[in-house]
Amino acid sequence: QVQLVESGGGSVQAGGSLRLSCAASGSISFINAMGWYRQSPGNQREWVASGVSGGATNYADSVKDRFTISRDNAKNTVYLQMNSLKPEDTAVYYCHAVSRWRHYWGQGTQVTVSS
Repeated sequence: QVQLVESGGGSVQAGGSLRLSCAASGSISFINAMGWYRQSPGNQREWVASGVSGGATNYADSVKDRFTISRDNAKNTVYLQMNSLKPEDTAVYYCHAVSRWRHYWGQGTQVTVSS
């Protein structure tokens, strides 16, 4: 089992920045991928960014060059640095991990960007 706890959400004006954190605990040694998804009201949950154990990272086109995913292995924490935020980035952001082919989700953290 893997437990994921997000933090760092909040409200910011357009053009601002936020950094989300996701602390993983439990059977973390088998995690081979971690990432972030988001869901806004009335929309399906969408993938935002992900990173795999080998270090490769990928981003949705909508956030490329604005968001950066990183990992601190010593702290078992994944970060999502979000810059140049736009109102359309407003959503609940969820941390996601894959371990032994099972998918795990955090509880979500709200990000609100005002124009």
